[in-house]
Formats: sequence, structure tokens, C-alpha cells
Amino acid sequence: MGKKRPQASSKRRKDFGPPKKKGPCPICNTGIDYKDTATVRKYVSDRGKIRSRRVSGLCGACQREVARAVKNARELALIPYIAPGGKPTGRGGGRNR
Repeated sequence: MGKKRPQASSKRRKDFGPPKKKGPCPICNTGIDYKDTATVRKYVSDRGKIRSRRVSGLCGACQREVARAVKNARELALIPYIAPGGKPTGRGGGRNR
């Protein structure tokens, strides 16, 4: 027979429950327009990627609106696809030739 494990009840988290609400989504009340580049840029990283819901704090419906607005603004050249002066990196990180 093996040794018994000591009880670690004090170290376990017992506060699992529904996630806490952070507050209202900033876009739900006002909406977003692709022509408003200052607002659209808030949801794009410095590398040119669309920020995730977890980072931006948006609800699912507003995240889809933001993604659509960013894509429309990029298509009309209101915001760049990548950051100015940034080099697009290829996949795999191979050696430079």
C-alpha cells in the first residue's frame, strides 16, 4: 500500500462561480462607424491586429461590429493594414536571405 496524500483543502480555490460583470460595453450605447478612424484605431494593436474581446472589453455583437468596421476602414485606406514602418513577418520565422 502507498502513502496517503496530505489534504490541501486550504490551497484550493472554492470561489468558482459565474464570472463577474465588468460593466457595459463601450460600443453598445454609441455604436461604431468605419469613418471614425480615431475610435477604430483604439481596437487595433500597434502591430495592426484587431484586439480580442478579452483585451478590448467588448461584447460579442460589438466585437463583430468592430471587426467589420476595421476591415472596411482598411479597405478604403483610412487605416493601414500594418503599422507604419513595420515589416510584415512571414510564418515560421525562418532565416533571412
